[in-house]
Amino acid sequence: MNTPTRSTEWMVWGGLVLVMLAIFCAFVVSNSRHVPPLPLLANVSDFALTNQSGRVVTRADLRDKVWLADIIYTRCFGPCLRMTRQMSELQAALPANAPVQLVSLTADPAFDTPEVLKRYGEKFGVAPDRWQFLTGNKLDVYRLTTQGLLLAVDETKADERTDPNDLFVHSTRFIVVDKQGRIRGAFDGTEASSQKKILMAIEMLLKEKQP
Repeated sequence: MNTPTRSTEWMVWGGLVLVMLAIFCAFVVSNSRHVPPLPLLANVSDFALTNQSGRVVTRADLRDKVWLADIIYTRCFGPCLRMTRQMSELQAALPANAPVQLVSLTADPAFDTPEVLKRYGEKFGVAPDRWQFLTGNKLDVYRLTTQGLLLAVDETKADERTDPNDLFVHSTRFIVVDKQGRIRGAFDGTEASSQKKILMAIEMLLKEKQP
């Protein structure tokens, strides 16, 4: 029997936590007019990664902004395309002057250089000042993904690949983070029905008074 790797453990536990959180958030944003605050799940850890313009982005750069994060990779022809289209539609739906950042991490940092991510983003009408594609050292990217954002990501074993580009398995959740860098919601990034809930969650966090 193979011993579970640390990455696998993060995938299992992180996935369970986010499923429970997603159910709770869906309930909260779809119910009464007197909506309680979104839950506080975890603080996003510090990080320093490079965006599609070659600029280093840190947790401090996103302070005082609500952000929506996911993980994709450019060689993915499965859920990543649906997720990125969904993110593009959310970019269009959000007010251009709102303090909101969209953040897409790559599961494939060795291939997804800033130049590759820039070309990929341009296909989806990315506004660079509003939507960051982040890459960097694989260990740093995966640390932020699994430990910081509680999203699952791992390489697909060669004998388990159904397609040459089936290189990684990763979460399809969108994570909502508040102005203080705390995870406040998780939603299915492949379902169009999530858009309304995500926009409502972001609106709630934009109006929320900071301590």
